[in-house]
Amino acid sequence: MENLLSSLNPNQRAAVEYIDGAQLVIAGAGSGKTRVLTYKIAYLLSRGMNPWNILALTFTNKAAREMKDRIAQLVGPDQARYLNMGTFHSIFLRILRVEAEAIGLRSNFTIYDDSDSRALVGSIIKEMQLDDKVYKPSAVLSRIGMAKNNLITPDAYMSDPQLHERDLRSKMPRIGDIYRIYAQRCLMANAVDFDDMLLFTYILFRNHPEVCCKYAERFVYILVDEYQDTNYAQQCIVTLLTRENSRICVVGDDAQSIYAFRGANIDNILNFQRLYKDSRLFKLEQNYRSTQNIVGAANCLIHHNRRQIEKTVFSENPEGDKITLNIAYSDKEEAAIVANEIRRLHNREHVPYGGFAILYRTNAQSRIFEDELRRQGTPYRIYGGMSFYQRKEIKDIIAYFRLVANPNDEEALKRIINYPKRGIGATSVDKLIAAARRYDKGLWTVVSSPTTFAPEVSAAAARRIVAFHDMIQTYIDQNKQTDAYALGRLIIEQTGLAAEIFSGGDDDAQDRRENVEEFISGLRDFVDSKREEDHADEVYIDRFLQEVALITDADRDTDKDERAMVSLMTIHASKGLEFDTVFVVGVEENLFPSPRACEFPRELEEERRLFYVAITRAEKRCLLSCAKSRYQYGNMLFNEPSRFLREIDPQWMKVNGRLASDRSKFEERNIGSSPNPIPDLARFRRLSAQKNSALTRGIETARPSEMSPKQTISIGARIEHQRFGLGRVVSVEGSGENEKATVEFDNAGVKTLLLKFARFNVVG
Repeated sequence: MENLLSSLNPNQRAAVEYIDGAQLVIAGAGSGKTRVLTYKIAYLLSRGMNPWNILALTFTNKAAREMKDRIAQLVGPDQARYLNMGTFHSIFLRILRVEAEAIGLRSNFTIYDDSDSRALVGSIIKEMQLDDKVYKPSAVLSRIGMAKNNLITPDAYMSDPQLHERDLRSKMPRIGDIYRIYAQRCLMANAVDFDDMLLFTYILFRNHPEVCCKYAERFVYILVDEYQDTNYAQQCIVTLLTRENSRICVVGDDAQSIYAFRGANIDNILNFQRLYKDSRLFKLEQNYRSTQNIVGAANCLIHHNRRQIEKTVFSENPEGDKITLNIAYSDKEEAAIVANEIRRLHNREHVPYGGFAILYRTNAQSRIFEDELRRQGTPYRIYGGMSFYQRKEIKDIIAYFRLVANPNDEEALKRIINYPKRGIGATSVDKLIAAARRYDKGLWTVVSSPTTFAPEVSAAAARRIVAFHDMIQTYIDQNKQTDAYALGRLIIEQTGLAAEIFSGGDDDAQDRRENVEEFISGLRDFVDSKREEDHADEVYIDRFLQEVALITDADRDTDKDERAMVSLMTIHASKGLEFDTVFVVGVEENLFPSPRACEFPRELEEERRLFYVAITRAEKRCLLSCAKSRYQYGNMLFNEPSRFLREIDPQWMKVNGRLASDRSKFEERNIGSSPNPIPDLARFRRLSAQKNSALTRGIETARPSEMSPKQTISIGARIEHQRFGLGRVVSVEGSGENEKATVEFDNAGVKTLLLKFARFNVVG
């Protein structure tokens, strides 16, 4: 065993060898947390403890498998085989199977997955005659799940005035009733959902002390991985099992607690030593992953959090490059900077594409980086998600666009004719399709006159079909007079798409909202760029769809080795991963930290921990970036650099670019401005036809006279462009309204700009 432990550093070894009571191991990023856990279990076995008396709880099956494999290499597969090791849910499920009768279940109970639970909740909502557009099953389930993870039973839920008040504010006052009926139906069906596995295990141990005692005696030593991610229910169950002997080891890092939105409670790790009075604290502070500069910057940042267990992480790795902060003029230039640097490091430093990660705060931010990487031919993958244009809400919007651009697009028509629901059922659609085949007509033709071609369709359904046709026809009539941005906004709002996509309080609702808002921003950028580059005849939906089609076709290339691809992911998805080079993008106020987080100290501290996690994913290089301007919600916004950047000591960071800019000049030249700006989509207000036409006229009639006075430029001039950044004028041609300049930009390549629309300042 001495040989086994000799490979550990002194702090790791001390944590492994202490087995006499409760212990908290604070493991800084890259400090060998998994190594300590595996060696500790091996050490327990070497001291004569039976493997079946050890319980190790993890958060993923993958983590459990990898840990068991490592232990098998240390002590042999025969001992490792009998370890109780798995996720909270898998371990507690086994207990519930054995003890089912004690909580009113039969041992052969069914496990409901998410789709089963949604279907059951959906049927309950229907039976209660509630509006399923308000009481969305996924949103209701999210509330019920959160209640269970906080050990709130249906009776407790219904008697809690605070929960009732919250439900009233959400316009869902009957959630308590739904929860009660849902629990009853599950019990009648002899079924449990995933959250029940925690709630029922707690109730079992609380109400049946003899059962709790049996398992406490069986699990002589309990280890918990990623303790900072435990929720209230998990903590309570573990406490019940260990309250007598206190033989528990929890490992985690409060600085990496980033899952509060999933129910994780940082107080579990912060208050561990209060709960276990005689517990010992061990700190693993040596980072084996990152360079000294990366570790120093991360320390600087996280020390600004008040609620933490103090530690000083250090690295004996080479000093390495300073963290780089690239300040871009726009989100478009930011994407170009990142893509160019990836190409440079790949070609010159021979960093494989799989060694790069682009980390962002929200899923929606992937779009502009996907577009730029694809333009440059750089292979990439979306880690833990799907490409922007493959997300359901985006495909739904694009289906509307496809139908407007081409009414004969049958697949698009079938996808949206009853989405959002407008009372045109599948039976009616089948009758329309059959009529189209019978008369050898296009489906759109049949939809235009259902009573003529498909008299078997009910009169009520026929009226709804005609109303749908007339609505789409109004967009078709505007298609060649109204640009993609203006018409796209009208389609998204007037068809009910916005209300449908944005409604609901489920976990994915915010992601959907952000994706749609990013799509709108992409539309605005597309139209503005086409006009500025003298392609005013290409600003319509059909040309936008042409570009999207090329993008989605590229997404189908699934034969590439994922290890040879740049990884794009949210920072949350990056937890536990590491990369040679990490880009943390969009480090701006109102984006990172989010506006909501700035209002609440606890949430702001979690945002800072999230930034800490992002930085510490990097082994050799960490590059941060922010943009002075970006399209958000279809409007040009000027965000300040994130407050987190000011918290990193300059000794650890190199800054490229200027923070200050004369943005007023840019704002005057904003070609998207109009006397009738489009209201914030987040309000999803329906505009009147009169207002819509005025809006469209405002955009279409924007002329150079409404811009600031045109600046004179000449060949060789240095210019500062709002979207493309700094560049040098290569050539100037034409005159008056048709004067153009070809500019070679430092990061965005060569662009030809129509000067009457160009957004730039001459700087040299």
